[in-house]
Amino acid sequence: MPEGPRPGTVTGESKLNLQEEGRKVLGAFYSALNALKLYPVENATVQQALDELHSLVTRVVKAEAGAELRVVGDFFFLNETRLRLDLSNFATFGSFARALQEHGIGAVEILPGIRRDEWAPFIAMLLRKPQTEDPFENFQIGFDQTPVEHMELRPEKDVQEPEHDEEALTAAKRTYAQSVKAAKDALGDVRLGKAVNVRKVKRAVQGIVDQVISNEPSIVTMTTLRDFDEYTFTHCVNVCIFSVIIGTRLGMTKQQLYELGLGALFHDIGKQRVGVEIINKTGGLTDEEWNAIKEHTTEGLLVLFKMHGFADVPYRQMLIAYEHHMKVDLTGYPPKKRDREPTLFTRIVAVADAFDAGTSVRSYQHKPWPPDSVLQEMRDNPRRGFDTLVVKALISATGVYPVGTLAILDSHELAVVSHVNPDPNLLHRPKVKVISDAMGVPLSQPITLDLSQNHPTTGQPIRSIIKTTDPQKYGIRVSDYLI
Repeated sequence: MPEGPRPGTVTGESKLNLQEEGRKVLGAFYSALNALKLYPVENATVQQALDELHSLVTRVVKAEAGAELRVVGDFFFLNETRLRLDLSNFATFGSFARALQEHGIGAVEILPGIRRDEWAPFIAMLLRKPQTEDPFENFQIGFDQTPVEHMELRPEKDVQEPEHDEEALTAAKRTYAQSVKAAKDALGDVRLGKAVNVRKVKRAVQGIVDQVISNEPSIVTMTTLRDFDEYTFTHCVNVCIFSVIIGTRLGMTKQQLYELGLGALFHDIGKQRVGVEIINKTGGLTDEEWNAIKEHTTEGLLVLFKMHGFADVPYRQMLIAYEHHMKVDLTGYPPKKRDREPTLFTRIVAVADAFDAGTSVRSYQHKPWPPDSVLQEMRDNPRRGFDTLVVKALISATGVYPVGTLAILDSHELAVVSHVNPDPNLLHRPKVKVISDAMGVPLSQPITLDLSQNHPTTGQPIRSIIKTTDPQKYGIRVSDYLI
């Protein structure tokens, strides 16, 4: 077979929105499975479903020089694009994922030249009861006996979530830098009493939402860029990123993610009405200074209420600014005037705010907490006042050991967590980059290890994380190994 461009290689004809097309393809697979389950192949309903599936897949194959559909944990990928599924369609598409996973199939590659008559045999085989031993091998044996010529399968064990590629990281860097500048300009204008360019902030938030949807791992990596001098602005952007990520896990629509991200970016805008000497104070605060800090929530609401550039009054963003320190039991600040419940948007931003703040160096926090310790404290200590469901949504995205965590392995090597394991049962076994040997000597070239892999002889994990540690203790800047 002549070798052409790899699936996912953009050609001059590729103008498809793979997010949209991918969801349509998944829907067509689901419809074809259901139709063939209920009716014989000659039935008009089955034929119509196969026609729709063939038409959609052919369009992607033509534009992308091939199409590969992968299932990794709870995620679907079409070529290199992770498909964003919300609660309204996840259960539907989940049945197709289970059909593949029951047969041990991790990826289906459709090659140029795919014929309409190749779909029915493949769909029919998916509907058969899988073999309990070596399901993929048994499926492949039967598959090889069908007339299907333009489809190739890969076992589930060989399929991994794509690594960050240079193009994705470059796009993420650009989005992050633009967002930090937009936050810096907006907050600076508020402090100076000038009009804020809301349109610029909206564009930055839209860029973050698009980046999270198209390549979440790359934009998460940007949050490891801890710049103390720019903390106020990077913090706002990081909170925006983590909030949008949590929102995707909770099934929010793109418009809701945009509203959430805008509120997250503006959540601390009221601090621009507090004296810089108080904000940057390295020691403890007096009662008067602490009361001034607590006023930033009310000030934030008022600043947003008076801000021009919104099509409508930004009520959601105002509530986020006002409520994000209230705590779910309302024991935080500002004090409640009447019974109320902080909005879901607020509870999300409160979790994102605390996670980024707890893992960052600040004027009064020279030694940040390890990310896994911050997550554990937020989840297990009710006095912190966070919505535990929202915290768990963040953990499902970041893993037990978030990207950028410096870990000590059972081999005594130092490693930086570089990639979250997408399998919810293996969140404690991420991908890492080993950066030093057991004696602490830095490696000339980091070694990437997947901690979910077991040793072929012993069946035990190749390495395990025994504890996390502070990068500053070793003079390590983790972003150097990730970006």
